[in-house]
Amino acid sequence: MSQIEEEIGRRRAAIDAARLESPRTLYVGGGTPSVLPAEALAHIVDVLGYGDYEEFTVEVNPDDIVRKGRLYVEDLMDAGVNRISMGVQSMDDGILKWMNRRHNASEVVKAYQIIREAGVKNVSLDLIFGISAMSDDQWGDSVRKICALGPEHISAYQLSVEDGSALGRMVRDGLYQEASDDVCRRQYDFLCDCLRREGYEHYEISNFAKPGFRARHNSAYWKRTPYVGLGPGAHSFDGKSRLWNSPELDYSSDCEVLSAEESLEETIMLGLRTIDGVADHLIPDSPQKQRLLSEGALEQSCGNIHIPESHFFVSDYIVSQLI
Repeated sequence: MSQIEEEIGRRRAAIDAARLESPRTLYVGGGTPSVLPAEALAHIVDVLGYGDYEEFTVEVNPDDIVRKGRLYVEDLMDAGVNRISMGVQSMDDGILKWMNRRHNASEVVKAYQIIREAGVKNVSLDLIFGISAMSDDQWGDSVRKICALGPEHISAYQLSVEDGSALGRMVRDGLYQEASDDVCRRQYDFLCDCLRREGYEHYEISNFAKPGFRARHNSAYWKRTPYVGLGPGAHSFDGKSRLWNSPELDYSSDCEVLSAEESLEETIMLGLRTIDGVADHLIPDSPQKQRLLSEGALEQSCGNIHIPESHFFVSDYIVSQLI
């Protein structure tokens, strides 16, 4: 915590500059913030010194909430938190065990009840799909159980295998086989269909929200709004360059200045992640663009161009054809 305080002091000018251009949001995540006492979080907010935030999100684990109880959530709210993002991942105990998660499905329900009883009115729940050990029935059951809870926001991410991770080593050693594209697509389509029926807006590839509950902080990323990240592994953006901290506790920083071409490509890539898309004129006319439009992989509306939900799953390919 002392390192973060020192970093706030060193980067006060950058923080103040980003605040002039950005929505008043604060997001505490990355590791497991819910292991911290609420007092520690409140202290960091005091050091930042900006008062109330339009959106102040903290990531939590279900087991931490169950263990610490309603008083802990109320203390978070007293510190200014008005949105909680809980890492559920699955509502199947077998899959949770396979993922080495500390919680089970019943603790998810209990934690959600505690958060609601404390008075939090904006809750986001995270899920993971594309696990080869998970059947379509298990996935469908998890999605339906999450919908039954009624959170304002749901995020769903495809399981990714990183080189050097425990899962990456299992793949390398033949101990785990990644789910096929067909399985991942089927599970993603089921999720989209189910959440659409429940009234969620699919506003970004991995994110769904009830009307009025889009994640403001994350939406700023996709619009390339300047932001400052603090602590190990955090990333920052000032509109022209990207800065990142190394992941170890005694972290250092590095920086990359983006060229005009890189900035444009990034604007297109990030904007096309969202249902709002980007200004049509940013993507020059080309045979690839015309082909994607004729195939229904791109749509034009009111001067913007976007990827329709039906093609979100293959958005990486679509973007690769345009930049």
